[in-house]
Amino acid sequence: MAGAGIRSPAFGLGYLQTLAFILVIASLVQFVEMFLKKMVPPLYKSLGIFLPLITTNCAVMGIALICQREEFGLFKTVMFSFASGLGFMIALVLLAGLRERLAVRRLPIAMHGTPIGLVMAGLMSLAFFAFKGMI
Repeated sequence: MAGAGIRSPAFGLGYLQTLAFILVIASLVQFVEMFLKKMVPPLYKSLGIFLPLITTNCAVMGIALICQREEFGLFKTVMFSFASGLGFMIALVLLAGLRERLAVRRLPIAMHGTPIGLVMAGLMSLAFFAFKGMI
């Protein structure tokens, strides 16, 4: 009965299983990317954009796991997958647009790069959370 504690109705934390899966894979990919950049630069350059795309594949795998866990039928799985992909695309386009705008703005030195990215992601997650009550 492995994983029974995760789906326990007492805590209701079953949704964290997919999130933990994606975070673990994304973290490992990031560490591999940093290692290759430092230790094997030619391999890092030859992999190019394909290494970060592994993280995107984790999102695809996460959607498949959610559909399987919820026991969706074919139609519901196709619609859920399409809507998830559309939502992911909208989030990426919005984040890319915000990053482009912030690239030309004056920011405190401490906020350049990752800190402002995390602040933006947090604010966007709050904005998207507001849509939850609409459906």
